[in-house]
Amino acid sequence: MTEIEQFALDYLPVILFLGLGVVISLLFILGSAILAPSDPDPDKNSAYECGFNAFDDARMKFDVRFYLVSILFIIFDLEVAFLFPWAVSLGTIGVFGFWSMVLFLTVLTVGFIYEWRRGALEWE
Repeated sequence: MTEIEQFALDYLPVILFLGLGVVISLLFILGSAILAPSDPDPDKNSAYECGFNAFDDARMKFDVRFYLVSILFIIFDLEVAFLFPWAVSLGTIGVFGFWSMVLFLTVLTVGFIYEWRRGALEWE
């Protein structure tokens, strides 16, 4: 058996899996394009989370609070993303790792309290 044939046999399950994934994905895309209704109602084109109409002038003024709330969400979402690996490896990182995370959480808590007091989480 040649080296190329051995390589093909070794990676045959991966190639089949990728091919099957591509075929199924294309079937779903084509199926939704053919079978799905394409007449959106006015509710679908209305303002959703951004607070302003979807199809307006691109140079209009907008409220910065929408973006402030999204940035705050990303910050606290990243906090959770850091907490999970820290909790899993807590036994191996020792006292320094523990107090480093306590300091990190303290800084985030102080920032959260500051934003709360400044009214960034209030929606008028």
